[in-house]
Amino acid sequence: MKLLHLLFNKSSQVPRWFILLFDIGLCAIAYLLAVIARFSLGFTYDLFYDAVAAAPILLLVKGVNISYFRLHAFVIRHTSIQDGLRIFYAMGTSLFFLFFIDSIYRYFPTSHAHIFPLSILLIDFVLSTFFLASFRLFVRLMFLRITKDKGKERIPYAIYGAGTNGITTKRKLENESELAIKIVAFFHDGSNQFEKILDGVTIYSGAHDLESVLRKYEVKQLIIADPNIGLSKKQDIIERCLNLNVMVRTVPPVEKWINGELSFNQIKQAKIEDLIERDVIKLNKDAISTQINGKVVMITGAGGSIGSEMVRQLLKFKPKKLVCLDKDEFKLYELDAEIREIYPEALNTFVDIVVADVTNLPRMVRVFEAFHPEIIYHAAAYKHVPLMEENPGEAIWTNINGTKTVSDLAVQFNTEKFVMVSTDKAVNPTNVMGASKRVAEIYVQSLDKHLAETNKGRTRFITTRFGNVLGSSGSVIPRFRRQIAEGGPITVTHPDITRYFMTIPEACQLVLEAGNMGKGGEIFIFDMGKSTKIVDLAKKMVKLSGLTLGKDIQIVYTGLRPGEKIFEELLNDQENSMPTHHEKIMIGKVREYNFENIKTDIQDLINSYSYQDNMLIVGKMKKIVPEFKSKNSIFESLDNDVTLPNSSDLQKMLLQ
Repeated sequence: MKLLHLLFNKSSQVPRWFILLFDIGLCAIAYLLAVIARFSLGFTYDLFYDAVAAAPILLLVKGVNISYFRLHAFVIRHTSIQDGLRIFYAMGTSLFFLFFIDSIYRYFPTSHAHIFPLSILLIDFVLSTFFLASFRLFVRLMFLRITKDKGKERIPYAIYGAGTNGITTKRKLENESELAIKIVAFFHDGSNQFEKILDGVTIYSGAHDLESVLRKYEVKQLIIADPNIGLSKKQDIIERCLNLNVMVRTVPPVEKWINGELSFNQIKQAKIEDLIERDVIKLNKDAISTQINGKVVMITGAGGSIGSEMVRQLLKFKPKKLVCLDKDEFKLYELDAEIREIYPEALNTFVDIVVADVTNLPRMVRVFEAFHPEIIYHAAAYKHVPLMEENPGEAIWTNINGTKTVSDLAVQFNTEKFVMVSTDKAVNPTNVMGASKRVAEIYVQSLDKHLAETNKGRTRFITTRFGNVLGSSGSVIPRFRRQIAEGGPITVTHPDITRYFMTIPEACQLVLEAGNMGKGGEIFIFDMGKSTKIVDLAKKMVKLSGLTLGKDIQIVYTGLRPGEKIFEELLNDQENSMPTHHEKIMIGKVREYNFENIKTDIQDLINSYSYQDNMLIVGKMKKIVPEFKSKNSIFESLDNDVTLPNSSDLQKMLLQ
């Protein structure tokens, strides 16, 4: 009983000399059984005497090797595969030395007999290796059962994936977790595995048995450990588990394991991004590389969510120079630190961090003179709808004037391509932010047409339009995540509000692809998939967090914010689209404007910034974009106005 207490008590340590003696005792039993097995019915007293006489030599050799390979020094209750290999090496080395001793003994003048017949040595090697390994495995299993689960209710878990990753995950969960976890089921998609037993656990069909098995065993968590599972399949599994209030965790790819071994802490809880993420986009990397490689590329708004990801994507294509421009010093500082960590050589060779405001003409002229960018990705913009609804002057100054400043300089300095990042809120805009982006779209598209018709410049202007991106600053998912962490409530503006979502990398990849295929003047529309109800998004995030809606946390409806739509669009009613060679990118056919006329109207709109009259500013935007109809906003009263004073008229009125 004292021995059991020492072996299975976490705070106790069995003396090393005791383990050494115990191992030698097991080797003695293995040797005796080997002798009996070798001679079986022909076993006699003389054979027994010879075996006993030779035993001290055998046990001495094995004792030395056990000590040399330190089998007695490792904690038995934490035996691993490495310990098993050490047992094999120790017993193998012993076999070699005993065979060597036997060979020398045979050539003594007084005896030509074997002291250790080879057949006995081989049987002894197998038995001693088995006994030493089995003893340690027995102690480990008993330790797990007696001490780890003592006073705890065993929690049923299941694993999706019955391959090598699945077995590794099972052992990590059962051996390293502080919880008393019991794996009750494996799920697999291959029909040849069903109803088989893997590591003591039954394998079930993931397609047909998932719900029934999860209910039967009252599984609390499912671990997805199949490295080959498709994205749509993974999302289906998570959805099915959420419907049963079963939490889901995922195992990272093998290449992300630490030193080739899975760590328990790497088994992460599934995130809402896993349910919205789509399959990896197939880019024409050769064509993009040909366009980018050796060119000077500038990204405005490089510190933002889209801009910083554009930097990450473009770094892979090794441009001649990558100019990262933003007016936010802190965001550029963070970007600088990230680049230094991932690409330490880049900042000293082909990456430049530039603090500049796209609306500051003298500063932007200096930037263009210094770098002469050949390709520009224009992502600098104000994007938050409620703030721009309250500050329309800042929306036109940055989103419109900033775009006009950079695009005009692009023409002046013979930039090859100007790719503008726009938004789905520019379609049938109901808010100032969306309308400002639509005006910016109109300007660059009209400018491109004007240059093509007059042959006055080589710059080609391309617009990309997409919806919300997951995880961007100020987006709904980080806000929901923070509210859940704080215990709620989760605030949703309207129970029926829907949005399109895509991941930041996916959006940036499509921008690169569209920029590559664009010839000039196009507005590229991205396939955003299906729109998602925001309240459903919130409910799924609650379930993924292991909370119960209505019990642990509440959802509160706050009402639509000024300018906010219930449904977003990617094309307005009078527009249509044409397919491209890329299945996720279409070309929108939009209304065209005369450049000279629209240039005057837009400049008049920009000039109105100096008067800081919100009604005047928004009224002029509505004149340029007739489909701009305000929603839930003080600017709704302007939708019935047909005449608005221009800037010169207003100036005369103010002087009177």
